[in-house]
Amino acid sequence: MIRTQRWLKSIAILIASSALLFALPALAAAKQTFTGEVGDAMCGKQHMEGSPAECTRACVSKGSKYALIVGEKVYILDTADKAALATLDQQAGKNAAVTGTLDGDTIHVSSVAAN
Repeated sequence: MIRTQRWLKSIAILIASSALLFALPALAAAKQTFTGEVGDAMCGKQHMEGSPAECTRACVSKGSKYALIVGEKVYILDTADKAALATLDQQAGKNAAVTGTLDGDTIHVSSVAAN
């Protein structure tokens, strides 16, 4: 009987540990909102031609991704949503609030709003 209780306790601990292990990625992927200046991944904070807005649009048209500059940090913005891309284009060189999930230095964008 004591052996059975130990076995059941071990199984319960294993199940609880497994549940926690599977819950961690879901917690890490929670949406967050970041506020900063819309730029591009190629230039980051150091725009090379024209105003920040002109440079951002030029670099994006040449294949660079939009980026969000928050202090010294540059986050690459990943989205195929046309409404989000249109807002990023309008906010180029200006501040915006970007909501999405953070994966390293990339924000997987779910929405963008002028700030």
